[in-house]
Amino acid sequence: MAGEKCVSDDKQDSSDDCGEENCIFCKIANRDDPSTEILAEDEDIVCFQDIDPGAPHHYLVIPKNHIHSCLSLKRDDINLVKKMADMGREVLKAKNVTNLEDISLGFHVPPYITVPHLHLHVLAPFSQLFKWAICKYTSFWYLTEEKLLQKLTEKKKEKKNGHVTVACRHV
Repeated sequence: MAGEKCVSDDKQDSSDDCGEENCIFCKIANRDDPSTEILAEDEDIVCFQDIDPGAPHHYLVIPKNHIHSCLSLKRDDINLVKKMADMGREVLKAKNVTNLEDISLGFHVPPYITVPHLHLHVLAPFSQLFKWAICKYTSFWYLTEEKLLQKLTEKKKEKKNGHVTVACRHV
């Protein structure tokens, strides 16, 4: 399972300031950022509103342990990804989003990440994605939850430096 610190030694998935002490999402997960309201939480993950929303409902679900990105995930992390997606759906329901067919759950792929801490984007309604955000959440660099799970469960995984190589095509 991916570790508590930056676990990747792959240059595409590394960061000079990936340690917990410099990571804003680690601070949020540890409740050290009083300006961020936690919408949902359990022992492993937290959910909060994105500060730069791309849709009427835009939330982020992050693990409490520092994991750099979706490229850091291994087969053992399938349950974490499922748990993050489930929490995202539950927050949408709590926010009175009734059409769960018109949502997008996904991860940006390095180098197209702004915070080097794994985070699931929860967007709804996806059909009302803001115009400026369309490319950001439909591009080659956006990997849906389903596509990531498919890649993590494939029997014949291509590996590079011990990590799953993810083909990043939008589904």
